Amino acid sequence: MAVITTVLALVLALLSVSTTAKEYKGFWEYFSQSGQEKGRIEQMEQQKLSKEFLNLKANIEQDHSKVDTFLEKLEPLAGWAKPSLPFLDSRDLQHQLHKELEEGMTRLLLTKIPFFKEIIVSSFSCEHCGWSNTEIQSAGRIQEQGVRYALSVRVPEDMNREVVKTDCATARIPELDFEIPAFSQKGALTTVEGLISRAISGLEQDQPARRAKGETMAGKIDEFIAKLKQLKRVDSPFTFIIDDPSGNSFVENPHAPRKDDALVITHYTRTPQQGDMLGLKTEEPEEKSTDPVEDLRNEVLQFNTNCPECNAPATTNMKLVQIPHFKEVIIMATNCENCGHRTNEVKSGGAVEPLGTRITLHITDPSDMTRDILKSETCSVEIPELEFELGMGALGGKFTTLEGLLKDICDLVTRNPFTLGDSSNPDRTEKLEEFSQKLNQIIEGKMNAHFILDDPAGNSYLQNAYAPEDDPEMKVERYKRTFDQNEELGLNDMKTEGYETGLASQR
Repeated sequence: MAVITTVLALVLALLSVSTTAKEYKGFWEYFSQSGQEKGRIEQMEQQKLSKEFLNLKANIEQDHSKVDTFLEKLEPLAGWAKPSLPFLDSRDLQHQLHKELEEGMTRLLLTKIPFFKEIIVSSFSCEHCGWSNTEIQSAGRIQEQGVRYALSVRVPEDMNREVVKTDCATARIPELDFEIPAFSQKGALTTVEGLISRAISGLEQDQPARRAKGETMAGKIDEFIAKLKQLKRVDSPFTFIIDDPSGNSFVENPHAPRKDDALVITHYTRTPQQGDMLGLKTEEPEEKSTDPVEDLRNEVLQFNTNCPECNAPATTNMKLVQIPHFKEVIIMATNCENCGHRTNEVKSGGAVEPLGTRITLHITDPSDMTRDILKSETCSVEIPELEFELGMGALGGKFTTLEGLLKDICDLVTRNPFTLGDSSNPDRTEKLEEFSQKLNQIIEGKMNAHFILDDPAGNSYLQNAYAPEDDPEMKVERYKRTFDQNEELGLNDMKTEGYETGLASQR
C-alpha cells in the first residue's frame, strides 16, 4: 500500500510540474480509491515503475508527445482496474492530459483599493480548456499591526461590499461556527457574497463521492450548505469577520469618508506565534543598560528602517519630548534621502490614564490652525459638520498643528487614484470632492466647525491658546471608559492591583 501511495504521488507530481490549466479530478480520485481497495501490487513491479516515472518527469513538460509514453507506463499499474475504469479504454484521458499540459496566459495588474492600499491582481485563463482563476497578493509590506474587520450584515446590499482576503487571513461567521482558516485558500478580491459562494462550492465539490459511499457526513454537509445559502439571502442578520495578522485585508466602507456603523475595525499587536506564522523574526528583548549615568532624555537616538514609500533604507530619529502642560511623548521622524519622503509618528511616553479624554474645539478663527496637536494612535477624530469620523489607528500617532492634521486627512482622501479616476463611482466622487472643498474651507478659516479628539487612553492633547487660563472655545471632558474601550486597550484582562501578592503566592 505504501508503494502504491508513493507511485501515485509521483504521478501527481509529474502533472503538477507543468503549468496546467485543469486537474482531471475524476480519474485521479477513482484511481486512488481503487488502489486502496485492491491492495498491494508486486514490489519489484512498483520499483520499476517508480524509476520510469522519475525518468519521464524531466521530459514530459518539454515534449507533449511524452504523454503517450506516460499512458503506456500507467497501464501495468492500473491494468487490474481496467474493466471498471472507463477513462483508460477511451481517448478521453489522452486528450485531457494533452490539454492539461497546454500553456495558459497569466495577467498581472497593480491597482489600489480606495481607502486601502496597493494590491496585485493575478488572472489566469486557458484558451484550450476554458479554465480561469483569479488571485490577489498584497503589493505592500506586512503592516506594523494586524487588523480585524467585524461586519454586521443586516441588508442584502451588505453582501456586495468589496473584500480583500489575503492568504494569511481567517474568515469567520460566528452564528454558524464557520471558519475559513489561514492559508487554506489563495488571496482573493471579491465580495462578502463571493466568499460565501466560494465556501459553498468547496463543500459541494466532493458531495457526489460522499453520497455514493453512503456517508452520513454528506447529509450533515448538505444541511450546512443550506444554512450558508440562507445567509446569502440575508434572512436574518449575521456577523462576518476577517482577521488578518498581516494587516493587509480589507472590507469596503460604502459610506466613506463617513463612519460605517455596521463595520468595526480593530488594529492589534501581533502575538509572537502570529509573527512566526508570517515568517517575521521575533524581536528579542533588549538588554537593559548597566550604565546608571546614561541619560536618554537629552539624546536623539537613531535606528535603521525602510522608507514607507520607496522601501529604500532610511534613518529614523527618536527623541523623548516634554509637552508643556501635558506629559512626555516619544517623537520619531524619518527622512528618506532616496525619494525625499518625510514622516513623523508619536508614541505616548506614559501609562494609560485612569479616564478617557474628549477635547472639543470650536474653530472660529484662522489662528486656530496654528494650535499644536498631539494625536495618539488610540485617538479618533470627528468633525460633525462634515459627518466625518477618523477611527482609532488611522494615520497613526502624530505631533503637528491642527492645520497639518486636517491636510493629512484631506490627502488621505484626494490622493487616492480611485477617487477621481475613470473607474471611480460618480456619486462617490462627487461626495468626496464636496468633502474636500469643505475641509479646505475650514483650513482657510472660511467655515466654522467643531473639531473633536476622543482618546480612551487619555494620551492626546490640543494646545490651549489662553493657558494657563481656560480657553472659551475649547472644552475638555474626562469620562469613564466602557467595557469595549477597555477591551480594545487590553485592560480588561490586566491585573493592576494586588499583583505582588499573586506573584508571592506562586513562588
